[in-house]
Amino acid sequence: MLEFAALAFGLGVKHSFDADHLIAVSNLLTRSKSLFHSVQNAVYWAGGHMLAASVITLLLLTFRDSLLPVILDKFEIAVAAMLIFLGLASISQALSFHSHRHEHGGESHEHHHFHIRANDGHEHGHMFGIGIVHGLASNDELLLLLTVSLGLATAAEMVAGVAIFSFGVALGMVAFSALFTLPIVKAKSVQFLRAINLFVGLLSVGYGLVMVLG
Repeated sequence: MLEFAALAFGLGVKHSFDADHLIAVSNLLTRSKSLFHSVQNAVYWAGGHMLAASVITLLLLTFRDSLLPVILDKFEIAVAAMLIFLGLASISQALSFHSHRHEHGGESHEHHHFHIRANDGHEHGHMFGIGIVHGLASNDELLLLLTVSLGLATAAEMVAGVAIFSFGVALGMVAFSALFTLPIVKAKSVQFLRAINLFVGLLSVGYGLVMVLG
């Protein structure tokens, strides 16, 4: 059981760093103003992912030979559409950069503005929903974990394995979110923030299109 738990945790951490996960989450992290909010977002994403992963596990156990092969591919399209939408939103965010010229004491000054939406309950909800979509579509590691557990674990141990897997996913995403947000929080350059939003947005749209095209 100890080896099974270690495998579950390792698969969870590895799973959190899947490209579609990092790209989607990065679109919202570019708006973060503090490490605390980024970690909160990561926790909400992990919660949604854990909920969906639990459902997927039950489906894998019950319908692995009939229903699942028909359904799972459709979830990949949902992830692709979500990535394209998030990417377009980030590109729009980058293009919201503009300047204003003001007069102060007879002198002209140019002020740069970059509108970054503050983190709030709605954004946490968005992150939770993104986690659900990812949890439904990303099932390779869960399938591997299930395959290993068939000869080693009872049903109760399998549930515990999914919980450990989900903890690994959450820990990996929290670590990524903190590391990704640190330079954004520290940056004083509006141009840097704009470049980050534009890069992440283009990457998200491109990866989404690649998923759609197979």
